[in-house]
Amino acid sequence: MTTNPSRTPLTALLLLLCGSLGFAAAWVLAMRALDTHAAWLAPLAALDAVLMLRLGRARPGVANAALALAATAASILLANWGIAATEIGRSLGLLPWESALRLGPAYAWELIRLANGPVQLGWYALALVVAVFGGLSGRRPAPSVR
Repeated sequence: MTTNPSRTPLTALLLLLCGSLGFAAAWVLAMRALDTHAAWLAPLAALDAVLMLRLGRARPGVANAALALAATAASILLANWGIAATEIGRSLGLLPWESALRLGPAYAWELIRLANGPVQLGWYALALVVAVFGGLSGRRPAPSVR
């Protein structure tokens, strides 16, 4: 059976999914513990995405960079959604997951927009750059002498 070297292995995609969801959850917990938005965690989310792809043996390249970029953006979006849901849920006496299920997209977007200023957006931009460059770079095999 021949494998296509440009395809991303399924294990890398599963690790990427688990890593993105787990990092977003950890980000919400950090926000609660530190009582701050903790946007500085966004570049760490990008590094986590790159690490998950490398652990899953995904080859560096444009596809890998696109996956790392998408996973980083998803982590940022999920973390912001969770932070907004946690803050609203706390004031209404709801648990964070109860509030997250009831929070509509328009209201969540407005809360996220109000909570994120230029500093937070700068951290997010840095995270996206880290994800792209991390997905493009990596060890490449030595050229064959044959």
